Amino acid sequence: MRIAFQEHLKNLERELHNMAEMVNQAIDLSITALKERDIETARQIRKDDIHINNKRFEIEEQCIHLIATQQPVATQLREIIAVLNIITDLERMGDYAVGIAKIVIKLNGSDPVKPLIDIPRMADIATDMITSSLDAYAARDVERAREITTIDDDVDDLYHQVTRELISIMIEDPRTITRSTYLMWVAHNLERIADRVTNICERIIFLVTGELVENINKD
Repeated sequence: MRIAFQEHLKNLERELHNMAEMVNQAIDLSITALKERDIETARQIRKDDIHINNKRFEIEEQCIHLIATQQPVATQLREIIAVLNIITDLERMGDYAVGIAKIVIKLNGSDPVKPLIDIPRMADIATDMITSSLDAYAARDVERAREITTIDDDVDDLYHQVTRELISIMIEDPRTITRSTYLMWVAHNLERIADRVTNICERIIFLVTGELVENINKD
């Protein structure tokens, strides 16, 4: 039974990486659509979100089947619960990418109120965090998981910087309020994606140590 369980678990890990790649692609495309004012790509991101949702449900079904057929206990059950939590966070990240795509559509090709420099940086950091967190999960690397959570501070700093700049722009020229608010929401969605990666890292720590921690590295 133990060998069979480990084989099933390895398959789940592969599926998790596949799902993470789908999410990263959605985030990358949403930022590309924003920079290029590409409404068609934004619409496609919205349509393709169904694939991320379906992947979540497929993995969830595999977890349920594993519980029913392998009757996992203790650490084994914790492994499955970790997967269920991770796919929930990944699916939500996909929703944030869709949120950015919706904003691209709302902007309707209008010029950005500020150069798009910090927002793409936020996206790059966030997608790197996603990939690193899944690698840490596969390796059961608690120290790496803790390190990844510290990177969330970089995303937060950029988010606050973008927000301050956009507020200044709105004060200076009230005609930019709508477009500035949309960009704030883009930055907010990216900040939330990084927070979701922190959730995954907390789950990795719990999986390995049994210690359930929240708000790592937060004052």
